[in-house]
Amino acid sequence: MSKVKKIAVLTSGGDSQGMNAAIYSVVRYGLEQGLEVCGVTGGYQGLIDGNIRTMKAMDVDDIIHRGGTVLKTSRCPEMKTEEGQRKAFETLKANKIDGLVVIGGDGSFQGAKALATKFGMLTMGIPGTIDNDLAYTDYTLGFDSAVNAVMSTIKMLRDTMTANNRSCVVEVMGRNCGDIALYAGMTSGAEIILVPEVRFSMSEVLERLQHNIDHGKYDNIIVLAEGAGSAVQMTKDIKQAMDINIRSMVVGHLQRGGDASFSDRLLGIRMGRNAVKGLIEGRSSCVVGVRDSNIILEDIVVALSKRKSFNYGLYELATKLVKTY
Repeated sequence: MSKVKKIAVLTSGGDSQGMNAAIYSVVRYGLEQGLEVCGVTGGYQGLIDGNIRTMKAMDVDDIIHRGGTVLKTSRCPEMKTEEGQRKAFETLKANKIDGLVVIGGDGSFQGAKALATKFGMLTMGIPGTIDNDLAYTDYTLGFDSAVNAVMSTIKMLRDTMTANNRSCVVEVMGRNCGDIALYAGMTSGAEIILVPEVRFSMSEVLERLQHNIDHGKYDNIIVLAEGAGSAVQMTKDIKQAMDINIRSMVVGHLQRGGDASFSDRLLGIRMGRNAVKGLIEGRSSCVVGVRDSNIILEDIVVALSKRKSFNYGLYELATKLVKTY
């Protein structure tokens, strides 16, 4: 019989679509398994401050589709310190919590790892980040929704850009990982995709734009990951170098907003269930992921030690498809 009787769930770091679906699943599946389930409001800072409440089924009613997180989130520098980690553990201990589900990205997982390895707390991590920058899992919660948001934005931009023979540099999120730019750019038919993983020169960008213009293509979309440059600055540089009608747009936090996609809702539900199941089975210091459509559990230390690999094959294909003018 499982020794786990009471668990808690929190969301930490940047919000992402699918977090609410995971919360829904953790709470509902936990209750179905006879556990007491608590929600921590405000991420690790809320945990340190003791913002914990018992969750009932009605508390997660009608949240599956919603973006953001009903438990709120925050950045918590204190959780990076030994003292902060101890405070978090003492809060869990004082509330008689046997296991903790952490929904967030790399930084959030570091906190879960500390609680597990230093204090023996049963922890499970669910990858909630739109950047898709965790190497151990094929996809993270929020990535699909963010890509869909960028695709929708580019579609609307393309309409007005085409009408005015105008080009646009579209900056999307992705400081260290260019997956949003790659996947959204490719599936939107962007003429140029620029990511931090692939070096490029302005001369190459200018060459491609001039080539397209020479062949009657004026509505060029350049998708730029934030880690590869600034849309505003690139637009200025392009205007200075050539005669072109061009604008810039920073999609920004729109990528994190709006309803979660079907894929993120389903992934959040599946991951939430497996996180609770893992805690009941006594698994600890693990993260939930998806690989080849199958839900997996992996040791958190091993998972965080892996380096994210960029899909150069897909990038090469995207580049070839737009070199047809």
